[in-house]
Amino acid sequence: MLTRRAMLGQVSAAASAAWVMRAGVAASAAGRTAIDFDVPRGACDCHVHVFGNPAAFPFAEKRIYTPPQASVEQLLELQRDLHLDRVVVVQPSVYGTDNACTLDAVRRMGVRARGVAVIDKAMSRKALEEMAAAGIRGVRLNLETNTAGRFDPADAKTVLDATAEQIRGLGWHVQIYTRTAVIAGLKDHLAQMPFPVVVDHFGRGNPGQGPGQPDFVALLDLVKSGRVYVKVSGAYRVSERAPDFADVTAFAQALVAANPDRIVWGSDWPHPNSDAGRGKPLTEISSPFPIDDGLLLNQLPKWVSDAAVRKKILVDNPARLYGFEAVAG
Repeated sequence: MLTRRAMLGQVSAAASAAWVMRAGVAASAAGRTAIDFDVPRGACDCHVHVFGNPAAFPFAEKRIYTPPQASVEQLLELQRDLHLDRVVVVQPSVYGTDNACTLDAVRRMGVRARGVAVIDKAMSRKALEEMAAAGIRGVRLNLETNTAGRFDPADAKTVLDATAEQIRGLGWHVQIYTRTAVIAGLKDHLAQMPFPVVVDHFGRGNPGQGPGQPDFVALLDLVKSGRVYVKVSGAYRVSERAPDFADVTAFAQALVAANPDRIVWGSDWPHPNSDAGRGKPLTEISSPFPIDDGLLLNQLPKWVSDAAVRKKILVDNPARLYGFEAVAG
């Protein structure tokens, strides 16, 4: 099977064109695999991004890459094709702390959408309250490195504590992007946070080492405790086995076994690839990962055979975490 790196390397110019159209816009549904299982009513994609027209939503000057546009209309097309009714728009790094594009997307999609913002310590309480009223339900932190490019547990704890104070009373959660090694180093601190903690992309564990690796066990312990949610999202970001990412199956099953009430699913659409733009001029559009979203969602029944548990992951857990109305029946 192709590794993720090999998969990217073998994308031809013609295939790239399917993902980045002439105007620099993300791909449509062409070639998307049909969903092969019954998706429950109220199902939610808990991790997507929206990239608007740069004329209306300019990117941050200090960014690593420039993505193609990925519009609300395309996102709604994705939702239709995947038989999903709800979505969580996560603020991408290219906008920094300017959440205007994410907020616009959430407002335009109405009750079916929620958002996760990126903030800094200069953000006013009024601005936070306005975002809460607009549908923001959490903030995202990158705990991977400090400004010197190294992980420092003391720095990470300071950021977490400052964020806890800043969002106090809003009913928000904190979503963290980091590796299982960092999570293990912060395990005790994460367990006592006064809000839910949500971990992106399987905690970025190493499938080659299996779910018994000590750092991943630390994540499993946090999930068991109920203090931490994990997104089984962006499987291709940790997998080395495209296109079905079979090597993450053991991770997904271990997480669900630890606590099925603390797992949510996400596509990571439109699959931005910051590495494609690293070191290149920001005027150059960075092609996203060429992911088949239908095939991606079709892995969920392979990870979770019980339809009732899949409903928890797709419907009940997102409703609780993001404040959607409960789905009857």
